[in-house]
Amino acid sequence: MTALANFLAPLFAWVAANPVAGVLAALAVPWLIVALVMLLRRGGARALPAPEPEPELEAPRAEPVAIPKLELRREPEPVAVRVEPAPAPAPKPAPPPPPPPEAPIVAPAPAPAAKLEPPKPRVRLFDRLARTRSAFIGRLGALVGTRKVDGDVLEELEALLFSADLGVKTAESLLEAVRSKASGGDAGQLRRVLRDAMLEKLRRVERPAPVAAAKPHVVLVLGVNGSGKTTTIGKLAARYRAEGQRVVMGAGDTFRAAAIEQLEIWAERVDCEVVKGQPGGDPAAVAFDTVKVAVARGFDVAIIDTAGRLQTKAPLMEELRKIARVIGRDCPGAPHEVLLVLDANTGQNAISQARVFTEAAGVTGLVLAKLDGTAKGGVLVGLADEFGIPVRYVGVGEAPEDLRDFDAEEFVDALFDVEAGVA
Repeated sequence: MTALANFLAPLFAWVAANPVAGVLAALAVPWLIVALVMLLRRGGARALPAPEPEPELEAPRAEPVAIPKLELRREPEPVAVRVEPAPAPAPKPAPPPPPPPEAPIVAPAPAPAAKLEPPKPRVRLFDRLARTRSAFIGRLGALVGTRKVDGDVLEELEALLFSADLGVKTAESLLEAVRSKASGGDAGQLRRVLRDAMLEKLRRVERPAPVAAAKPHVVLVLGVNGSGKTTTIGKLAARYRAEGQRVVMGAGDTFRAAAIEQLEIWAERVDCEVVKGQPGGDPAAVAFDTVKVAVARGFDVAIIDTAGRLQTKAPLMEELRKIARVIGRDCPGAPHEVLLVLDANTGQNAISQARVFTEAAGVTGLVLAKLDGTAKGGVLVGLADEFGIPVRYVGVGEAPEDLRDFDAEEFVDALFDVEAGVA
């Protein structure tokens, strides 16, 4: 209020000095007072309008950002449900374990009704060696005739011996025997000297197969392609079965499906069993499995086939060494016999095969197959003279009984057309 009195005092003085103006002022004062009161009620004098601000630069608008809408998950209200007890699930059968690689496959034994065929009448070796006899002794008789054994005869005899697949060493040895013991003699004396010289060489290799000292008796069979190896195994199994022995055969020729099938046919025929592997598998694994089965199941004899191979293929010959090694793991001393099957039709090439196979796998016995169909049976004399390896068997036909024990005297008599004593 003091401030208001200070404001009005000069005003009243001015009105006294100027009456007209004072009247006008008096009229204006109430309104002025009302205005002041209203201003005081509003909190003071009305502020002057502020100057308009300068326009500001518009800030760049930000791109709208999508804000994911949050949804509150509402838990479902629990509902009472009647649950029937579920039946107990049946136990699942355990899956069979996968077969290991190269697992042995043992072919089932044939039915007991399968019996060996009754042996056929024995054919004379004299008849089986007709071709070889004609090629050698027939030419010898024509060469000598009624002449005496002189230089010309010896020269012709030398050519005959060198062409008779005897081998160089054996031909020279026989020629020297004739030169020293039959010179000046006749054709009969020449024949006797040759026969005796051949018989002496063959008797050194006339040794039967060893008798099994332990079970199983393991026989490893080798040979080149087409030598008659698999057929020889079947015939050999037939011999052992005829003696009452239990036999298992190992189909180690995994690279030729026909060889496995051929063994299975023989197994059914002679009532024995076959162990085989996967086609194209490791032959050494089949050989190992065959011996393992033979030991575990008490077989008397195990005969193991191998893939045919050329003697000039070094890697294949090394594979034979591996097979021979693994066979002895479960059966000490095995293989007890290593048979090399030679085709008599190959002539002097059989000598080369015998040399390489013996170095690779330690051949302990020879089998000369297909003697009945060749004129080159004289190679047997060369094999005996060159290596001294026992000749266990000769093959003179397709029947099981045509695999015969080698008899030196029988062979020479059949070769020289001496029928006395020929079985």
